[in-house]
This record gives sequence, C-alpha cells and structure tokens, in this order.
Amino acid sequence: MSGLDTPSPSGSGYSTSERTTFPGLANCHSHVFHRALRGREVGGDTFWGWRDRMYAVAAVLDPDLLHDLAVATYAEMRLAGIGVVGEFHYLHHGPDGVAYDDPNATGEVLIAAAREVGLRICLLDTCYLSSGFGGAPAGVQDRFSDGDADDWAERVNDLASRHVGADDVVVGAAIHSVRAVPADQLATVASALPQAPLHVHVSEQPAENADCLTATGRTPVALLAEAGVWTPRTTAVHATHLTDADVATLGDASAYVCLCPTTEAELADGVGPSVRLREAGARLTLGSDSNTVIDLFAEARAVEMHERLVTGTRGAWDAAALGEAATRSGYASLGFAPELADADAVTLRDSVRLGGVVEPLWVATAADVEPPKALPYEAEDVAAMMRRAVSAVWERV
Repeated sequence: MSGLDTPSPSGSGYSTSERTTFPGLANCHSHVFHRALRGREVGGDTFWGWRDRMYAVAAVLDPDLLHDLAVATYAEMRLAGIGVVGEFHYLHHGPDGVAYDDPNATGEVLIAAAREVGLRICLLDTCYLSSGFGGAPAGVQDRFSDGDADDWAERVNDLASRHVGADDVVVGAAIHSVRAVPADQLATVASALPQAPLHVHVSEQPAENADCLTATGRTPVALLAEAGVWTPRTTAVHATHLTDADVATLGDASAYVCLCPTTEAELADGVGPSVRLREAGARLTLGSDSNTVIDLFAEARAVEMHERLVTGTRGAWDAAALGEAATRSGYASLGFAPELADADAVTLRDSVRLGGVVEPLWVATAADVEPPKALPYEAEDVAAMMRRAVSAVWERV
C-alpha cells in the first residue's frame, strides 16, 4: 500500500512518524435526501412519526434539487474519508408517480453527483411497490413505485446497462422491505441483477415483524429466505429485531449485515445482535443511513459501545474487526474490489485528539480527515452548497 507504513497493533490503521493513514471508508447504506432533516425538529416519538416528515421532504424534490443536495452530501462524505457509498435509492419518479422522460433520471443525477466529487457509488435501485401488506402505494409513495416488479426490473436493467465496465459505478438492486414488496414479487427482484449486490431493509422495527407474522406467518428473514434472497451477495440492513432462527439464516448464507448505529439510535430502533450474527457467519458492514451523522469512525465505535451498554461487558469487537467492517468488507458488499479501500486510503490530521494514540479507530472523527486532494471544493464551499440546498428543500415543504 503506497505511502503506508507499519500497521498499528490491532491492524485497522497505519502510522508513520509524521502521519496516520487509514483505508478508505465504505458507507454501505445512505439515503442522501434525508440529509435535509439533520438538526431539525421532525416530531413523532417513534420511527413512524419521523417517517411522515421524511415523506414531506421526498415529496418536494425534483432531479435538479436532488442533484444539488446529493453533491453537497457526497462532498461531505468525501471530507469524512468515505471512498464509496451504497445509495439506497427509491425516489424514482415525478409527482403522482409519473415517470420522467428518462425513467432513470433521478438515479443518473445521483451517479453524476458522486462522480462530481470523486466518490465511488453503488446505486442500489430499490423496488418499492406497496404501503404495507396488501396496501397500494399512498401519497408520496407513488413516486417510489414502478407498478410491479417486472416493470421495476426492466427499468433497472436499462440503468445497469449504461454503466457496464465503469470503475467508479456499480448498479445494484434493493428490496425496500417486506412491507413494500409483495411476497409473490420478491423473487423477481432478487433475480433481476443476479451478479450485482442485493440489499434489503429487514426487521428494523418490531411492528414490521408483527405485521409480517400476521400477514404471512413468517418473520421477514424467513419470508425473504423462501424467495431466495439470502446469498453471499446480499446485505441485510439493520437486522435489529431477529429470532435465533433469523440469525442462523443470515449466518448460513454468509450474508452481509449493515448496521447504522447513529440512525438506529436517532430513530429509537434498538440495538442489533451484532455478536450473534458474527458468530453465526454473517459479515458486518456500516452505514450512515439517514445522514444525521456522517462519520464512519463514530459508526464503527458505536457497534462496540452499544454492545457494552446492552451486555455490561467490554471487548466484543476489537479495532481490527471494526476497521475491516468500515473499509474492505464494505467495499466488497457494494461490488467493489476490497483492495480499493487501500487505494482510497485517507490521511488523518496530526490533531490533539490523536496525540499519543496507537489505535486511531477508537478516537478519530470525520473532522480528523485531511480533505482529499481530488475533491474540487473546499470545506467552506461544501458548507455553503449544503446551506443552499437544504434551504431550498424547506422552502418547498
């Protein structure tokens, strides 16, 4: 690895006498437009109350404003040392669900935004067809829906064909959730891009589990298993409220599990069984999800810190395992070669916070990352771009 010297004892960071470097970070789960909600009173004492305000933001975005918000947010990710993002994208169509002249217009603006700031992107084109078990899309959800899984698959295959061979773009597939894709259409989504990453929100909220059991007699993980969803290319996002059988299913499949601890805390989701999943054979990755916080060091530490709070025991996760989750495993889960994390290595500032530190993962923050030389904007420019984009969103809400 060019420019990197002796690994630290636990192996996640690299140090020289003058600087500390760290492999490029992988943000494996992002909803870029949620960034507009950061630091605002959104109301509601549960996930479902927060979702109402999030939907209000989704309702006012058009491709131009989505692009502006994405450029600013992806630039913030680059400033935080992130080299690749998995964008879980379901804002597909215009008001009332009418397709744009290019049905993949919003996906393309997100890819363009990532390229503008030098960020690799796995565009996880998300199938979203219903508002619950047996319910038709309602309100802003019309913008998310392609009507059925076959029409979604036709659109996403067109998008994927445009980016074959790109070294900075992967087009993957996603099932929004078992409540948003009917059971008889899950297999169509799972097989649409058979060599690409496949991601799915699963068991983030107890209500989702209860509704799934009532409607199908199965947990979400079990229902998805019947559709052939769980393979080594699949990522279960959140996986917070799992049975022992669910854990075994994900482990037996060698699936990835993407935890998003800052968002899971923000939305009062709960703490996922990260150690049980690891012991079963699942592989950990990390994401910023709602982008309330964009700091993969904080996400990595939170996995261990939340485990300590739940169990009263320290040391379930060491820095090497968390560093792997935040870097190489994340790249792989998004369809990129894990070695690219080393190629995308970032330099950490010689800060007071890092003074005397042996293992940077335990103390570094996004603010400690030296700005990438290839980023075409200064940090002050990014802040101004973000202010303009977020203000434009709220002027419309």
